[in-house]
Amino acid sequence: MNICWANTDSFDEAEIVIVGIPDESKSHALRKGTSDAPHKIREISSIRDTYKRGDDVSMGLPLDGIVKKVYDYGNIERSQIEHTINKIISNSKIPISIGGDHSISIEIIKSVSKKYGPLSLVYFDAHPDFISSIHGYYGSVFYDVLPYIDVDTSIQIGIRTPEKEEIDNIKKYGLKVITPFDIIRDGIQKTEETILNKIGRNVYVSLDMDVIDPAFAPGVSVPVPLGLGNTEVALLLKSIAKRGMCGMDLMEVCPNYDIKDRTSHLASRIIGELISSTI
Repeated sequence: MNICWANTDSFDEAEIVIVGIPDESKSHALRKGTSDAPHKIREISSIRDTYKRGDDVSMGLPLDGIVKKVYDYGNIERSQIEHTINKIISNSKIPISIGGDHSISIEIIKSVSKKYGPLSLVYFDAHPDFISSIHGYYGSVFYDVLPYIDVDTSIQIGIRTPEKEEIDNIKKYGLKVITPFDIIRDGIQKTEETILNKIGRNVYVSLDMDVIDPAFAPGVSVPVPLGLGNTEVALLLKSIAKRGMCGMDLMEVCPNYDIKDRTSHLASRIIGELISSTI
């Protein structure tokens, strides 16, 4: 089953390529099931983001429409990430990957940086994932990708539950962090300006769905209260996409703990809005 935003059956003519990576082997979360997310997001996308009248099927598009050619590559194994991402970016296409646990982003970012060099990483998450005492799991993502990013033009958004070790690393590396409280105080327009002024040229976006408050996204592996609103996240993502990006991933939807598939539907809508704004 393809995500509903896919509008071509040709990889060659695609400008954006959707890739599912149903793997949670590096997760330590008590909630299990993020490996089901790629299938569930596609399934809910075809149900709730389309309108059927007899044999006629029409998408519920973002207001800007979707003009980019979008191809759904299907699912791959973790071991296939490097080959698949290299194939996509070497053909000048933008990969949008759906996980799976957040450690998947490490392998994707490594692969994307081979073409573009150090990336300007925009990291949406409730957690900094900046553990340095343990490597190669969903809590060490940001530390593990340091060799592949430019910290000076990278930013974390939505952080609200750092461990002491992560606070120390944030200070050590001078990482810019925007909390939900910052957004409430400064407003969304100033936040947007701060992000766009911070990031560099080769922008990669990594979105953990737990950055969004559980009131809007209950079906994630590690929910944390006091999160961002769903519209705030979508607006910021659209602004970044309009500026230009070389890749994006969406991680940590946990369908087993969702309520009436709200989080999977939200993930689909976010992907659609992002695609509609991608230059």
